[in-house]
Amino acid sequence: MSYMESKGIALRNAEKQLSIASTRDKNLALQKVAESIKNNRQEILNANQKDVDISRKNNMTEALIDRLMLDDDRLDGIIEGINTVIKLQDPVWQSNKVWTIENGLTISQMTTPLGVLGIVYESRPNVTVDAFSLALKSGNCIILRGSSSAINSNIALVKAIKEGLQNSPISKEVVQFIEDTNRDLVLDMLNANDYIDLIIPRGGKGLIQFVIQNSTVPTLQTGEGNCHIFVDKSADLNKALDILINAKTQRLGVCNACETLLVHQDIKEKFLPMVYENLKEKIELRGCNNTKTIINIKDALEKDYKEEFLDAILAIKVVNDIDEAIEHVNKYGTKHSEAIITEDLTNANRFQRRVDASTIYVNASTRFTDGSEFGFGAEMGISTQKIHARGPIGLEQLVTYKYLVMGEGQIRK
Repeated sequence: MSYMESKGIALRNAEKQLSIASTRDKNLALQKVAESIKNNRQEILNANQKDVDISRKNNMTEALIDRLMLDDDRLDGIIEGINTVIKLQDPVWQSNKVWTIENGLTISQMTTPLGVLGIVYESRPNVTVDAFSLALKSGNCIILRGSSSAINSNIALVKAIKEGLQNSPISKEVVQFIEDTNRDLVLDMLNANDYIDLIIPRGGKGLIQFVIQNSTVPTLQTGEGNCHIFVDKSADLNKALDILINAKTQRLGVCNACETLLVHQDIKEKFLPMVYENLKEKIELRGCNNTKTIINIKDALEKDYKEEFLDAILAIKVVNDIDEAIEHVNKYGTKHSEAIITEDLTNANRFQRRVDASTIYVNASTRFTDGSEFGFGAEMGISTQKIHARGPIGLEQLVTYKYLVMGEGQIRK
């Protein structure tokens, strides 16, 4: 029996129990896991420090190390995420569609778990717990494959999860983790159709494309984040500056950080110097020729407008009007999160209707595209595709449905 087959059989056996588990039992299991993570806090933090030290020796950028790093506050946030998931409504065996057709048959559309989920992800160890929590509450078993850079952190977190489950009514086999960092096992996972119902890739463009191109298991695509902020001519410039600084600098290595600033031609002489004075010491600014007539910065090349930097770099472009801004976003964006800063309601509506993205903001930072910020407790990732789920993937996106039909002897003529 292969490594993946043994994991898959364990998951399919556990699925039989979990798919019909009560809300009470699932919530109790999550509570025990939260307690176990809290009790194993120091072991988890020590393991994470080992990963951080190795990554620094391997010259990982500080922005990516920030994604990898855990501390007490972040671990508290992970625990709070579990507690939020506990409070959310169980999405399984719910129906808001019941109808009776002409022949007297009553039809109900009922939500059911997807079955077994697989997630392939990079760096961020919080994903280990977030993905598990959402899977369990939605009645799904899960197999986790994190990156080698977070291997020690993930092993410690999965150990704590399983310890918590041992003290609950739910089998510890509902979660499986691929400890071996051999990349061939990822390929085995992507082709384990007998054991996995859905694969979710979460990470950079390279990882996502690798999964999509090599998986025979259906995939739910989460996308890279080349996110934009467009400052319209009617914008409150102080408000726009605060939003830009937050969207770009609050955390550099995240998919909902702003990577390109678009500025309306009519306000460039006022707004661009404000941007320069506030960001020049923190961020490398790259601009179009029009931008460079106002502030002395590096050239922005065509490739810069296509880039998810995940770093202290911001591309800037001056546009003639909102239509040019929308055209730029739709050409270079990754359908993740886009924002317009404006006091013109017509332009706000125009931007919302015409920009193709999972999440569109008016007068707010793109940093809010996050499952916990949206009230989902956690997320599997941000979906940028248009089928089944879009935006933060929470509990409601992790169920499918079946039709229940009640009759009294009807036959079709």
